[in-house]
Amino acid sequence: MKFSYKVLLLSLFTLLLVACQGEEKSKDSEGQSNSESQEDLKKVQLFLDWTPNTNHSGIYVAKDQGYFEEEGLDVDIMLPGEVRTEQIVATGKAEFGISFQTQVTQARAENIPVVSIAAIIQQNTGGYYTPTDKGIKTPKDFEGRVYGAYGSDLEKSMLQAVMKKEGGDAEKVDMVQVGNTDYFIATKRDVDFVNIFYAWTGIEGEVRGADMHFIKTIDYAPELNTYSPVIITNEEMIEQDPETVQAFVTAVLKGYEYAIENPQKTADILIAEEPDLNPELVKRSQEWLSPLYQEDAPVWGTQEEKRWVDYAKFMYDENIIDVEVDASAAFTNQFIENAKK
Repeated sequence: MKFSYKVLLLSLFTLLLVACQGEEKSKDSEGQSNSESQEDLKKVQLFLDWTPNTNHSGIYVAKDQGYFEEEGLDVDIMLPGEVRTEQIVATGKAEFGISFQTQVTQARAENIPVVSIAAIIQQNTGGYYTPTDKGIKTPKDFEGRVYGAYGSDLEKSMLQAVMKKEGGDAEKVDMVQVGNTDYFIATKRDVDFVNIFYAWTGIEGEVRGADMHFIKTIDYAPELNTYSPVIITNEEMIEQDPETVQAFVTAVLKGYEYAIENPQKTADILIAEEPDLNPELVKRSQEWLSPLYQEDAPVWGTQEEKRWVDYAKFMYDENIIDVEVDASAAFTNQFIENAKK
């Protein structure tokens, strides 16, 4: 009986060892399979327009939730540098980028072949931001004040468009270039008002407890209701590799639909990916912005030709561009439409 017992134990040990080896081989095989599948994904780059913020949330969601992988893509999210995103995308150094209707229209006038393939937000949330104690209540009050500008030729024309409704004159505004400074410090020390997007800087003001007044641009100049921001690619990508463009748009659309339905989870995803961001700002901004991604559009990302035509005309009439841009070539809805089929 002793001999039989030892034989039984030896047999069980042998079976256990074989099973463990089989399990390890299975794990190795699974890891190899995952590695191979990663290698099978098409690598593409997306350049942001600015530091990461809630405008970009749907893209981070698409990466976090595996929507890009489902579409066969491995997407690197790149921070902007000294070269304009439009130039990077137009030359094929990156397949996709974040831009604005203003910049796309300007680029098209300069024969830079970028195309907007999705609008991230339906209505322009931009406007003029000023400390309440400055006493600026309407655009007419800009006269005799100091405006902290980015330095764009377009800014004066936009300022005049907003001021003219009340008979204001932008020539009576002193424009000082401040770039991307801390606007809350600048408006206390150097300037009386600045131009911001409320979804981020306006919410930051709320978080910081700043006593500020906001004048929304499109309340005074509907022609300035541009898509801000948009996702762009270049004409060559659309012509030669529409499958990759379609895969990207399909994944990003899912990302923004998730962000619309799940603002708090989306904020957590962005915070996890970009831990240097202020968590309270991200959460409050996301709650404010999520309903505005799609708003009254039939599908997230949809763009109206009339708004592209109207804005191109505005830029031409104001001599910001010296050629009439074909608005229909500056954007397309085809990839959004195909993503929903």
